[in-house]
Amino acid sequence: MTAPIQASHPGPDRDRPPPVRPALGAVAWKETVHLLGNLPLALVGFVYTVTMVATAGGLSVTAIGLPLLAVGLFGSRLLGRLERARARVLLGVRVEEPSPLPGPGRAGGFFPWLWAGVKDPVGWRSVLYALVRLPWGLLTFMVALVGLLVLWPVLPYVVRWLSNVDRLMVRGLLSPSDELERRIAELESDRGVVVDTAAADLRRIERDLHDGAQARLVALAMGLGLAKEKLLEDPDAAAVMVDEAHGEVKLALQELRDLARGIHPAVLTDRGLDAALSAVASRCVVPVKVAVDLAERPAAAIEGIAYFTVSELLQNVSKHAGARTASVEVRRSAGSPPAAARLLIRVSDDGRGGAAVGAGSGLAGLAERLRAVDGVFAVDSPEGRGTVVTAELPWRGRAEH
Repeated sequence: MTAPIQASHPGPDRDRPPPVRPALGAVAWKETVHLLGNLPLALVGFVYTVTMVATAGGLSVTAIGLPLLAVGLFGSRLLGRLERARARVLLGVRVEEPSPLPGPGRAGGFFPWLWAGVKDPVGWRSVLYALVRLPWGLLTFMVALVGLLVLWPVLPYVVRWLSNVDRLMVRGLLSPSDELERRIAELESDRGVVVDTAAADLRRIERDLHDGAQARLVALAMGLGLAKEKLLEDPDAAAVMVDEAHGEVKLALQELRDLARGIHPAVLTDRGLDAALSAVASRCVVPVKVAVDLAERPAAAIEGIAYFTVSELLQNVSKHAGARTASVEVRRSAGSPPAAARLLIRVSDDGRGGAAVGAGSGLAGLAERLRAVDGVFAVDSPEGRGTVVTAELPWRGRAEH
């Protein structure tokens, strides 16, 4: 299960510095070092930021403007990471690291990845931090330097006040996005996956109709036309052709049923996951034990995703695992609050193992589909020791829809 997102701002007592004392203790010395280091690091950050923004802005009318801006904002992220580390060591400020930007594969392609990089809120806040740090860094450097020379008795109090401003700036500008902003970014990155998956499913349905039932019905119509022509001159031949057409009708109906089952099986709608997964297991080439422990049914969309996930995994068992037995377990995890409950799925076999969620594999496609709905997908498949696939989906009970 995914770990809960930590709060961006630490609690009031977790990183509060100790009380100020007239003598320069270890904390005061660290704060002084931090203030003296503000100016050189602020100069580096300011020059980098101004150069990056000016160059990317000047080239914005060309093809390299936006990519250059995205790369520059990534560099600003790295500068922000350096400042968070410095504040953590010298000021005791514990700020969580922001979530990394999704790569081109996870973002759905180069252009979605580029757009996510250009509008990265963490990068832009780091830019703002670098711009305001130069005058502040100059001020703190001068005050700390003068304090070391002539304001020794009050230096601990001065550096504490200035360091507290630094702490506020780090928390305010370099803390990760709040939970809502983070979830929006994740959903935007997953939206392309959902769209691509839906388009692929539509193409599959169109291909199955064209190559299967449609082609069979066309042949059926031609056969009935020929039978009609022979009805008067050769009734026996016409009867044979009608009998063949009757067989074609049965095959076409079976193909349409299979296609409808691939879209959304009627047994799933009518009787739920237990009956639907038992039907899928009965078509597997190895014996499959199915255990569904659900007191109620999840939302129809989650139920459908769970069904097709297990269906694809059992197809993999039939085609690739070389297994003798397999099992499917489905249950609901307790959530606190109840809305945090999850639908847990475990599919295992005793086959040859070696399965991996590699790029372009069916397992990678399943993982992307589950991530798009805030799900989790994990594969444990050591060579020669079988495969265990675990998946989690948000429960989203029917009463919530």
